[in-house]
Amino acid sequence: MNYVIETNNLSKQYGDVHAVQNANLQVNQGEIFGFLGLNGAGKTTTIRMLLGMIRPSEGNVKVLGQALGRGGSGPWAQVGHLVESPSAYPELTVRENLDIARRLYRLKNPKVVDDVMEKLFIASYSKRKAGTLSMGNLQRLGLARAMIHNPSLLILDEPANGLDPAGVVEIRELLSNLAKNGVTVFMSSHILTEVDRIATRIGIIHKGQIIEDLNAEKLEQFRERRLQVKVREFTKAHALLTKENYSAIIHNDSIYISDARALEAPDEIARLLVNADMPPTRLIVEQQDLEEHFMQLTGNTK
Repeated sequence: MNYVIETNNLSKQYGDVHAVQNANLQVNQGEIFGFLGLNGAGKTTTIRMLLGMIRPSEGNVKVLGQALGRGGSGPWAQVGHLVESPSAYPELTVRENLDIARRLYRLKNPKVVDDVMEKLFIASYSKRKAGTLSMGNLQRLGLARAMIHNPSLLILDEPANGLDPAGVVEIRELLSNLAKNGVTVFMSSHILTEVDRIATRIGIIHKGQIIEDLNAEKLEQFRERRLQVKVREFTKAHALLTKENYSAIIHNDSIYISDARALEAPDEIARLLVNADMPPTRLIVEQQDLEEHFMQLTGNTK
């Protein structure tokens, strides 16, 4: 199988410090791969190796089927990237910065500059010097440069950095739409909630090691809403709910129901139990907490 990104025992060592150790990643076309980790976990070092910016101490990288080697060889015409803080020529305008990017990618149609400014909501700042932009708009400019050539792969390090809540939503929707059209997005973040809503897979790195890979099925389990019911006689309550065709399961001292009709009308569950002289002591719609899982996972490996 041809992966968009593939690493084999990828490692980077600085003296006695193992920044990344034996990282094995496989990213498919059209995926939004959320690369998560605490500050200093090795996210940016990994991304720099994926982009050929630094050479691995061990292991190898393939991007879009090409093995990265010396001399900057790689499929860079099909890759857009934003690593750490966005860079720009501060004395040039937003339009001038993007026009330079257009020429570097040898794009003949100047209209691509207008198109990407519209996509990133910075058209109104086209004549503003980059050095006067807010952090959020400078981030948008960096994303615009990464996207101007319509790459098939986007590698983004903290893409929501500096954006206000509305900007985070806009970028989230933009990346989701790109993925629907076949663009692969590899994005890092130390804040899980930034990528939880859109990621189709999540890799967690801690102290330089990949400690978990959550695929779409596992992510869906975490995102699944369910009704938790606590009742003193939960065996009898479970039998009653099953009889009423609810797919109820017992776990520890609770009953969990994931049926849509139970989630939409939990009061009906309460009515059934009360009428059967088994009033619930707890009745709540909950969602498994992926962020809590992440913190427990990284905390337990310190």
